[in-house]
Amino acid sequence: MTVLKSFAILGLIGSAAACTPVGADKSFDRGINAHDVSTMVAGIWVDPDGCDHWIIDDGVEGYLSERLTPDGLPVCSGVAQPDVAVGPFKSGSPIPDPL
Repeated sequence: MTVLKSFAILGLIGSAAACTPVGADKSFDRGINAHDVSTMVAGIWVDPDGCDHWIIDDGVEGYLSERLTPDGLPVCSGVAQPDVAVGPFKSGSPIPDPL
């Protein structure tokens, strides 16, 4: 790889990293239908390993967070087959999901 390509790749990585401000409050949705994330209803997506993740889809943005026990271990409840989402994670949005 040439030195010029290396610098171009490093520049792209650096500019992508600058997109999210350090310390930004991620508990509030700042989109066109802005509201506090705590008012949204989460469903559960099961990853390929069988472990749970909280998932919310408000029609424009999506939110995903690993479901953990109080001591930080992953929750693998068996609520659904791997790669399946269950629950009302699309509820409460006035924006229809085109998919």
